[in-house]
Amino acid sequence: MAKSVGIILAGGTGARVGLSIPKQLIKIAGKTVMEHTIAIFQDAEAIDEIFVLMHPDHLDVAQQISASYPKVTKVIAGGQTRNETTRIALDALSDSPPDTKLMTHDAVRPLLSTRIINDCVKALDEYDAVDVAIASADTIIEVNDEKVITDIPPRHRMRRGQTPQAFRLATLVDAYKKAWADPNFVATDDCTVILRYRPDKPIYVVEGSDHNVKITEPIDIFIADKLFQIGSSAAPAHTKPSEYSHILKGKVLVVLGASYGIGADIADLAASFGADVHGFSRSGTGTHVENADHVEAALQEAYDKSGRIDYIVVTAGILNRGRLADVPMDDIVNGIRVNYVAPVLAARIGLKYLQETKGQLLFFTSSSYTRGRADYSVYSSSKAAVVNLTQALADEWSELGVRVNCINPERTGTPMRSKAFGAEPEGSLLSSKAVALTSIDVLVSDLTGHVVDVRRLDGAGGMSRTELEAIRIQEALAAAEAGEPIDPDLRDV
Repeated sequence: MAKSVGIILAGGTGARVGLSIPKQLIKIAGKTVMEHTIAIFQDAEAIDEIFVLMHPDHLDVAQQISASYPKVTKVIAGGQTRNETTRIALDALSDSPPDTKLMTHDAVRPLLSTRIINDCVKALDEYDAVDVAIASADTIIEVNDEKVITDIPPRHRMRRGQTPQAFRLATLVDAYKKAWADPNFVATDDCTVILRYRPDKPIYVVEGSDHNVKITEPIDIFIADKLFQIGSSAAPAHTKPSEYSHILKGKVLVVLGASYGIGADIADLAASFGADVHGFSRSGTGTHVENADHVEAALQEAYDKSGRIDYIVVTAGILNRGRLADVPMDDIVNGIRVNYVAPVLAARIGLKYLQETKGQLLFFTSSSYTRGRADYSVYSSSKAAVVNLTQALADEWSELGVRVNCINPERTGTPMRSKAFGAEPEGSLLSSKAVALTSIDVLVSDLTGHVVDVRRLDGAGGMSRTELEAIRIQEALAAAEAGEPIDPDLRDV
C-alpha cells in the first residue's frame, strides 16, 4: 500500500493576529495550536509519517514540540509563501514512490477531525487530487475592482474550502513543475495548482466540518478557544481491558468525594484494576473538600501511606435549584465553595504531589456549563468556572508535565440528582459506572486541557458504549472473584 504523509504547513508569522509569535504557537486548551494539529495526524491510523514545515525563525521550537510525536520524521524550514513551502516539502519527498499519498494541512486548523483525514486518504485510491470543503450558508457574490457586483453564483454549488488537501505525489510534483515555469503563476493553495496546470485530473471534494476553523484574525483565536471549550472532546478510545491493571498497578489515586455516585464508582473500578485508592468525603471520612486544612490533611495522609500520588479526582458537588433571589445565601455560598473553591484547593495543594509523578488532576463539570439556565444560576456558573480552571491550569502546568482534564457527563443517575429531581424514567439517565470508566480512560491517557463528553448511544435512553463496557468488566471481575467459570464472551475482558 502507498505510504501516507501528512504535511503540516506552519510557516506563517501571525502578523494579522497582531502577536509577537506565530499564531501556530499560541496556546489554546493547554497546548500550542500546532501541537493540537500534529496530535490529530499522530492519532490518525491512515497517516504513516508527518512532516512539519515551520517558519525559519522558530524552527527550534517546532523541533522541541515535534519530538513528542513519533510519526514526525522531518521538521523543515518553510518558504516565504504557501507555494514555496509546499515545494520544499515536495523536495523532501523526492526519494518517495510516485504513488505516495500526501496531505497538506494548515497548522492553524487545530480542530480537524481524523474522519476528514481518513476520508481524504481513502479518496486518493480513486482520485489523484482531493479537496475538503463545506457548503456555504451565505450567498456568495463576485465584485469588480470598483466593488460592484458582477455575478451571484448559485449558492447550492458554492463551497468554502478548507484543508487538508490531498494528492498523489507524482501529480502534485508535475503540476508544480509546470507552475514554476509559468511567469504569471499565482495560487493561494495546492488544489488551485492542480486545477490550472493538471486540468486533466479531477479534484474530488471530501465533506469538511464547521469546526475545522482557520486561525487567521484575532477573533479566530476566541472562536477556536470556545470551540475547544464548548465542543468538548469525545471520550478517548477505551484502553484494552487487559491493560487497565498493567497501567494502574502501583499508581496512587485520591478521590475527593468518594462516598457515593461517580466518585465511589471511580474508586471501586480503579481499586479493582490494582490502583492504590484513597477515598475522602464529608460523610465517609469527615473531609470537607471546600476546607483547605481538610484537603491538605487528606492528601498528606495518602502521600504518607503510599509515598506518591499519581491522580487526584474531585467529584464532590452540590446542586441547589431555585431562583437566585429565593435561594438562601448560605446555600449559594456553600454551592460555590463545594463546586468551585474545592477544585481550586485541590489544584493548589495537590500540585506538589502531581509534579513528582507527572500525574493528572481530574475535575467534573455539567452539561449546564455551556450557558446559564434559570433556576441553575449558581450551579451553571460554578461548573463553567471549573471548565475555565481546567484549561487555565493545563496551560500553566504544561511545562511541569502535569495534566488537567474535565469530565462532562450527560444527565447521570446519582444520589445528588435523585435528591434534586426525584425519580426519573428508567433508562433516561447515564449510569455512574459508565462515567467512572470513561474517567479512568482519561486518567490513563495523555490528554490535557480537555473537556470530555460522556453520552448515551442515542438520545432516548440507550446505553453508551462506555456503559456497556463497564458492565462487562464488572461481570468478569465478579465471576473471577467468585471463582466461577467466565463466559467465553467475557474471557478477554
